[in-house]
Amino acid sequence: MEKNVYELTMSRIKLLFNEFDNIYISFSGGKDSSVMLNLCIRHIRENNLMVKIGVFHLDYEVQYNETLRYLDRTFRENSDILEIYRICVPFKVSTCTSMYQTFWRPWDDLCEDIWVRKMPSGSYTKEDFPFYDKELWDYDFQVLFAQWYHRLKQAKRTCCMVGIRTQESYHRWRVIYGNKRCYMYRNLKWTKELSENIYNAYVMYDWLTTDIWTANGRFGWDYNRLYDLYYQAGVPLEKQRVASPFISAAQESLSLYRAIDPDMWGKMICRVNGVNFTAIYGNTSAVARYKVTLPKGHTWESYMNFLLSTLPEEIRLNYLKKLSVSVNFWRNKGGCLSMDTIKKLQDCGIEIAVVNQSNYRTTKSAVKMEYQDDINMSDFKSLPTFKRICVCILKNDHLCKYMGFAMTRKEIENRERVMNFYQNIYT
Repeated sequence: MEKNVYELTMSRIKLLFNEFDNIYISFSGGKDSSVMLNLCIRHIRENNLMVKIGVFHLDYEVQYNETLRYLDRTFRENSDILEIYRICVPFKVSTCTSMYQTFWRPWDDLCEDIWVRKMPSGSYTKEDFPFYDKELWDYDFQVLFAQWYHRLKQAKRTCCMVGIRTQESYHRWRVIYGNKRCYMYRNLKWTKELSENIYNAYVMYDWLTTDIWTANGRFGWDYNRLYDLYYQAGVPLEKQRVASPFISAAQESLSLYRAIDPDMWGKMICRVNGVNFTAIYGNTSAVARYKVTLPKGHTWESYMNFLLSTLPEEIRLNYLKKLSVSVNFWRNKGGCLSMDTIKKLQDCGIEIAVVNQSNYRTTKSAVKMEYQDDINMSDFKSLPTFKRICVCILKNDHLCKYMGFAMTRKEIENRERVMNFYQNIYT
């Protein structure tokens, strides 16, 4: 008989506990990681395992009080089998609320007088991690923590369980189905190698949102009561998320803090630049949340120049540098486009050059072209237009992810420098 997602996940958890001598869970307090933690607790207790499981929680300082209460309940009620790593470190965290700040730092020593709350007792701080560097981003910290934890436990194999589901986004779907076999553990598509003998495991990748709440109801598990408040506020199930409130995905719901947690709201508007503006306009075209309209008398190129003129010098130069790189890329190397898109461009009379031979590993063709003002077709996001730059500026998308940009060479070099610093400590 075909197994349901609960049975499949329990078999995956059993395999991990049999194969790995060191396991910890990435736990945010959100619905997915909460169910994953409860599944592991269930496995340990039902099988009378004499083990403790690590719980890795990145505390971003600004969180709903309901989330904080849920974290405290969970840690307290399962203290006999949980080893808690509550991380309060001033790493860099992306923010899309401000044109003046590209990042902010939770628990920044220089801002202690305006922290939204006191640091929880027993937290791990930057002094606990020899690899800490002020240039560290939160996602870099997660990788370095895995290596640090692996060494701390003197483990043979370490596994970090991450509660992501492919239903949530295309990016998360790619984490599972975009893996190469050489980076998996025993060719299991729901695992990914982080570094030698250290793996991420996505045991709940095939669950749906309805499965999450079915499990909570059927087993009577405690959960973050913030979701009840989301429901009462009319937030659809698929948009009920617990995440850093200042990232792009949270812009639309940032204003809910005012109604759900007014005490926290009063403190957070002084903590990070642009929070109140984003709460007011985060669900409008003012920050390119939905359809972006062109002001009368402007082209997208002239509108881009106007928007750039309103920015601080450092931020303006950052966007101009991204634009220059993109223009040169499309002019000299070309981007990958499908034959259907190529035909549409040709039908529109746009001058392009299709490159017959390229080093791209894809069935698509490389196309060289100049930046256009706007191109009205379904593949808008994959084409070089000044409108896309405008969208990035309005979104405060400092990294220009909307344009497909990854980390710059400087950002990669900074990351490698931090990684090398950490490695040298143990050599």
